[in-house]
Amino acid sequence: MRYTMALSLALLVSLVFAETATAKKAPAEEQVLNIGHRGAAGLAPEHTTASYDLALELGADYIEQDLRMTKDGVLVVIHDEDLDRTTRGPAKNCTGPVSDKTLAQIKTCDVGSFFNERYPEYARDKYAGLKILTLEEVFKRYGPQTNYYIETRSSEAPPGNPGVDDSSGMEEELLRLMDQYGLREPAANSWRVLIQSFVPASLAEIHAQDPALPLVQLYSAEETSETIQADLEAAQAYAVGIGPSQDDVDSGLVEAAHARCLVIHPYTLEEKSNMRDLVALGVDGMFTNFPDRLDEVLGESAVDGNLAAGRAAEAYRACQSEAGGPAIPNTGGISLLIPVALGALLLGLGLAATMLRRAARPPR
Repeated sequence: MRYTMALSLALLVSLVFAETATAKKAPAEEQVLNIGHRGAAGLAPEHTTASYDLALELGADYIEQDLRMTKDGVLVVIHDEDLDRTTRGPAKNCTGPVSDKTLAQIKTCDVGSFFNERYPEYARDKYAGLKILTLEEVFKRYGPQTNYYIETRSSEAPPGNPGVDDSSGMEEELLRLMDQYGLREPAANSWRVLIQSFVPASLAEIHAQDPALPLVQLYSAEETSETIQADLEAAQAYAVGIGPSQDDVDSGLVEAAHARCLVIHPYTLEEKSNMRDLVALGVDGMFTNFPDRLDEVLGESAVDGNLAAGRAAEAYRACQSEAGGPAIPNTGGISLLIPVALGALLLGLGLAATMLRRAARPPR
């Protein structure tokens, strides 16, 4: 009887310690953010009012903006360096690099008709004639009540620093517009604006100007889980999260990111089965061309976008507070829970052995 009680107590202690070891949740406390990739790019022309309106209607927590700067220094929302893929109109104005065109030239271009041509099943007459948006137009239309996920992109980079142009002033102009439209404080406090880039130098520039802003380091599809993990310590110095390609996400990467309190937002999901797989791995959000599909996958766990953003920010700060001190060392994807669980089991067995020895002593 005493042996059974001792063994039961040992197992209980082991379970309690193991549960404590696993109790540390992901930085976003299992809250998965629904990020509308270029709006709802699978259903409407990317980076247009039609795409953003639809994304928010279909459950997106964030709408994404890819930034380019015109020849006359205006931030416009378009993904490609060149206008050729998504615009139709006068060749002089609507082909070639965005950086070679003035805003007046770009505003002559139709950015909706290409979608009708390429995706006839989703074509709408109202898409024809849609215009490229400036970032200021986006802020004016959607206001501070909307969550933005903004990527800094640039052309004609200086040697040795691909992807960012020191002379463009993109980062400064972004921060100026955020100030003008009252978004800097909500970004810092509640993650109402997340800023991402493939280029560490761009994020470092923003971080130097305002360390409170939440930044996300993007990684190209050429990276692997292992190479991204090797960079996490560097990213942790300025970023709150990482954005890998969906194909590079595995349990080791999720675990290594969360060990440093970094959220992980992979890109770009289309199929529900892949969405479910990444949710099961523990990612904190994902980019999708079809926000309605992710909304269906999340089901009852999906919450209002503003609440989702605020919870993510709070959870990140809580994770940082719990971690304290130096950064947790990289385990290379090896679970930290294994040695903790083994330690808990050994402690429990030790306690059981002690109780058995006491039980075997003759009564006094």
